[in-house]
Amino acid sequence: MTRPSTPPILSELRSPSSPASQVAALRALKNEIIGHEQKKEMWIGLGVVPPIARILNTHKGNGKRRHREANGGARHTDRKAGRTDEEEARLQAIIIVGSLAYGGPAYVSPLNAGLVVSPLLSILSPAESSSQVVLAALRALNSVADSLALEHPNPDSTDDCLPSLLHVEEHLNSLAQIIAQSSSSLVVQQQISLAAALISKTCREEDHRKGLAKAGVLDALATRLASFVVATGCSLHATNAYLPHSGLPEGIPPPATLRSRLASILEAVGTIIQDSRHRALQFLSAPAFAAVFPKTDVDAISAYEKKAPWATYSSTPFATRQAPLNPLDTLLPQLPSPHHRGSNGATVNFPHLGAPGTSGSLSRTTSAFSTALEPNPTDTLHHVEDDENALVAWLLYVVRGEGGTTRLMAAWVLTILYRSGLANRRRETGLALLLVPLLVRMLDKDFKMAEDSQDPYDNSVLRSSTWVIKEQAPAILAMLIVDSVELQRAAVDADAIKKLSQLLKESYDPLPTTSSTSLWSPEPSGPEDMDIRESTHALKLGPVGLLPIAYHVIKMREAVLLALAAIAPFKDEYRKAIIENGIVPFVIESLKPYNTSTSATNKEANQPAGNEKGKTGLTGNPTPVLLAACGAARALSRSVSTLRTSLIDAGIAAPLFLLLEHESMEVQVAATAVVCNLILEFSPMRETIIEAGILRILCEHAHSMNAKLRLNSVWALKHLVYTAPNTLKMTCLEELGPGWLKQIIWNDTEDLALSAGMRGDRDVSNGAPITMGTPNAAGEQVDLLNAVQEDGAEYSPGVFDDEEDDSKMADSVGALSGAQFDGKPKPIFSSPDCSQTAPPNSTRPRVGGTDDVDFNASHQARSDELAIQEQGLDFIRNLICGPGAPEMIDYMFSELGQDKLFDMLAGKLRPRILNAFSRDRRSADNGARQVAPPTEIIISVCYIIVHIAAGHPRHRQLLISQNELLKLLVPLFNHAHKEVRACCAWLVINLTWVDDQSDSLHCKSRAHELRKLGIYEKLEALKSDPETDVRERTKTAIHQMSTLLR
Repeated sequence: MTRPSTPPILSELRSPSSPASQVAALRALKNEIIGHEQKKEMWIGLGVVPPIARILNTHKGNGKRRHREANGGARHTDRKAGRTDEEEARLQAIIIVGSLAYGGPAYVSPLNAGLVVSPLLSILSPAESSSQVVLAALRALNSVADSLALEHPNPDSTDDCLPSLLHVEEHLNSLAQIIAQSSSSLVVQQQISLAAALISKTCREEDHRKGLAKAGVLDALATRLASFVVATGCSLHATNAYLPHSGLPEGIPPPATLRSRLASILEAVGTIIQDSRHRALQFLSAPAFAAVFPKTDVDAISAYEKKAPWATYSSTPFATRQAPLNPLDTLLPQLPSPHHRGSNGATVNFPHLGAPGTSGSLSRTTSAFSTALEPNPTDTLHHVEDDENALVAWLLYVVRGEGGTTRLMAAWVLTILYRSGLANRRRETGLALLLVPLLVRMLDKDFKMAEDSQDPYDNSVLRSSTWVIKEQAPAILAMLIVDSVELQRAAVDADAIKKLSQLLKESYDPLPTTSSTSLWSPEPSGPEDMDIRESTHALKLGPVGLLPIAYHVIKMREAVLLALAAIAPFKDEYRKAIIENGIVPFVIESLKPYNTSTSATNKEANQPAGNEKGKTGLTGNPTPVLLAACGAARALSRSVSTLRTSLIDAGIAAPLFLLLEHESMEVQVAATAVVCNLILEFSPMRETIIEAGILRILCEHAHSMNAKLRLNSVWALKHLVYTAPNTLKMTCLEELGPGWLKQIIWNDTEDLALSAGMRGDRDVSNGAPITMGTPNAAGEQVDLLNAVQEDGAEYSPGVFDDEEDDSKMADSVGALSGAQFDGKPKPIFSSPDCSQTAPPNSTRPRVGGTDDVDFNASHQARSDELAIQEQGLDFIRNLICGPGAPEMIDYMFSELGQDKLFDMLAGKLRPRILNAFSRDRRSADNGARQVAPPTEIIISVCYIIVHIAAGHPRHRQLLISQNELLKLLVPLFNHAHKEVRACCAWLVINLTWVDDQSDSLHCKSRAHELRKLGIYEKLEALKSDPETDVRERTKTAIHQMSTLLR
């Protein structure tokens, strides 16, 4: 058989006879493959990628001349006649690469293998390359980024070379130079828009965002955004120019032209500043914003107010409207004054949208909208009060005035600033009335896009405005309303539940199929006649990946689930409305993972490009959807009625069990959080889940190296053992390991670390201070000395709190004491504060100072360790309550060690003395600094002590003999937290309770011991406590003590 001959075009590319002939061959190849998928496949097989890569690697910049072109110094140098043959060949090669990449993930694989991406990135500098070459390179790189998004449904499973190659200092500087260009020419504006789009598509990790901010890209984007502020006439210097005291404006950028695209700039900004208050502050502090938004006074606001469209209606009876926060607020509709938090009144002139709620922070993400958000009503945002940047009002103005993706991206950046605490607290009412309805309106089927809403510079099918809005509007809505009752009410009033439910159902409609076949040839194609030095990976197509429509459906499904989860956590009426829309089966379906079989995964991943089964046969869901579905299931499971009906009928248990052992640690964390709600005492699935072996899985997870998984597992086990038979409790403790339980609650190394910090001791093995890296229960290094806040205040409740106070969870003291109690303990639907994204990234952003503490790993590790300690203590607390409690107390003493347990409880109540000889912590008297234990830890320890006192009389006698422990309890009678004071009163009640006459003398003795400790006087002071529960418990305690002391 005759060997196939090499096509003349390929021969010319490999060994060009002249530069002109090589350019001609490239043009011929370009014309042949553009729009022809089979021809692309054929040329890949013939080995066209390696010679294309060699042509791209011949790049040589022209320095200052190119820099002048980029800034408008030479307007016609980019014409064909002005380019050399080498430049023209490089331009044609770039266009060919872009055309191949446009074919999808199958074509990106040989491009990566052929090392094409690196030379493309080296061409990006506008100071070294001509404008047309830079523009073509940006288009090609955007095509590569779009195809990479389709490569695999699980983003973390892809091996993307483009993001890792792009996010280095050299290429980030090139992006900053592109965005900072001042020319108004069409080519430059296209470059700016495509560079911003490339940032949005490739910035996936925290390191990427930090690098972009450090390289000056964020400041360049701020300057570009400021030019749009000037173009809209909203620069505050425009007002000040008419005032006598105004000065000449400095640093104001020229106004954006009609060729500029605002949406891409806003999306890039949001991509960089998300999850970080520090970067958001850096963005707002850019010199460009200081120039266009100088500080204003009352006169400036009045000047703007007179020009507002509704100035003539200012005499209308809006007596309670909000005062403008800055001059730009006068361009927005007048709003009623926000209610005072906690007020039950209603405004006179405007209907109230809902009860005001507090705001919290959200879970960290690695992509723009890829996290299951966590409500936290007790962890309030620290909003700015007076110095809100005028950009906030301008973004709201853009949201109301623009349409399509521009409105969407402005809403996203505005939401990020609000969630970062950089908007005034009064903004919540404006967001509820002006922003939330617009976001919900974008979910309508008949929502009409503006004619210019599609970015004409980015023709990717994934960037379709209709698709982008359906994918991101629900996620932005979720981010905005996640823990605000008022904003959730506004969303529900706008009919968000019905629209979101319809979108979720549509995401399960059958996907369209495609009919694409490979180009037939009578001669075999392959690498037979190719240079053996060329990589065979560059000669064959890779996996076909997903259809664009499948990718869109997955993203939309994830976003809708996030939005439903954000609506449902607080109000049972909202959960009921969601269920009535019939979406519970779809939520359960969303819990089923993509390609659970490894063999099926490998088989599908290796499908050839001509086989469309891999494109249309997608079953199950990728990791982001699983996380969002777990968030929705967790929110819905907070309802007793939902647990008893809808979730059981839909069969939530089976898919959830699979997720508990999913390959992704984030999915395991999220699934365990759902289990916390499914094994509560009132859950009808409790027995079924226990019989299915949940105890073994949770105990295995409790020993995980992942702190979030340990936390959620111990939290779930705490619920599991409550009211369980003693045999199950004993089995659980044995499975966990008594030694392990003691270790997570109290590390022996902690005292060593603290004492070493006082003495300045060092580890003789390496000379390092012992205090700086003590291993925790999982072997991780934790700085124990800094486990509490510097100011000595009570520990932040954000780590522990959920919808309600978990200390009331089904193990309340009253029913477990010897005294009569006036009601049955009421379980709540608490579950751990586990962020799921947020990829590893499940950290709730901290709103703090100038340091970027949002992702401070050591701070989060300390917070997680304290949360695990609290749940470990609560686990003991539930072990020794309920029927059979005396038996479990004896069992716990035997397993944990009686003396060891009491020492551990005393140690958790004992104030810490930290860094006695450190300059920044030295006190005026003796150099020592005492820090009180976190309130949550105190409450958990007190409940354990109360439950021991509620056991057998011999347990009360044992407890009264713990003199040191009781002395540590005495100051707690004056504790600021009401539950600590109530718990102290319950302890006295239980210690002075007489079970029978045989215990009467011992009980009197205990009463005398309590009086010696000064507890009777403490009770007398509590008689006037402002809390009713504390006063009532105190009355009972005083009555019992008085009777015994007579």
